[in-house]
Amino acid sequence: SLKSGFKKTTTVTGEIKGYISHKILGNRGFGYDPIFIPHNMSITFGQMSKRKKIKMDHRHIAFKKLKKKIKTL
Repeated sequence: SLKSGFKKTTTVTGEIKGYISHKILGNRGFGYDPIFIPHNMSITFGQMSKRKKIKMDHRHIAFKKLKKKIKTL
């Protein structure tokens, strides 16, 4: 267990592979979502439902890793 005043730093990363579309496709999400097509998919993040995108994006992957690490503290 962590003692009062003791701070521990941890880092996790999330990664998703894919490629860039030649066209802007979809109007959902933000940033690169309308041009990023995840590996093994045929649509951009901008075309996906928010729920589907969240379950595969790099932030979700990193959060799942962080959740596992927190359980071991």
